[in-house]
Amino acid sequence: MTKILLIFFFSFNIYSMPIDNLDDIRGDWAMISDQVMGGVSEVNFYELEEEGNKFYRLEGVVSTANNGGFIQSVVRIKENTNGYKGLRIKVRGTKDKYYIWIRTPASRFPWDRYLVSFEPEADWSVIEIPFSNFKKSNFYMKKNMNVNRIKTIAFAAYGKDFNAQLDIANIEFFK
Repeated sequence: MTKILLIFFFSFNIYSMPIDNLDDIRGDWAMISDQVMGGVSEVNFYELEEEGNKFYRLEGVVSTANNGGFIQSVVRIKENTNGYKGLRIKVRGTKDKYYIWIRTPASRFPWDRYLVSFEPEADWSVIEIPFSNFKKSNFYMKKNMNVNRIKTIAFAAYGKDFNAQLDIANIEFFK
């Protein structure tokens, strides 16, 4: 019986790698808005607990005034991501389009990233996004992202004037 439990335990760990589960594995998060380039968007990123469940909330006012239009929460990746096929996230939020921005060494300038959009439900849902769905942001970047060298992952509200609210309860790589 012990051997079966150990095999199950090790099997589970090889198929996913938590980036942040708000429990024993915590990410190195930062929040950024377009104010770094003269924009006026306002961002907040903090931890909440509801009915015993912890989650992060990215919220703010996204404004396209002054050539702006984004808020984001960014987590630094320090682990080896070799062999993983995508991201699994547990989210809920306003019925708006949000983005995941991934930076690799191919992201030479601040505006370079690999990106994908998603629309969260009002209730919690788990979304799996294969790395193959991510598109490069500029023509001079490599077409396919080097998934072995992920430096940061950002959750972003971008591109239009709106009040953003995105809750994030889990983020992990999956195989």
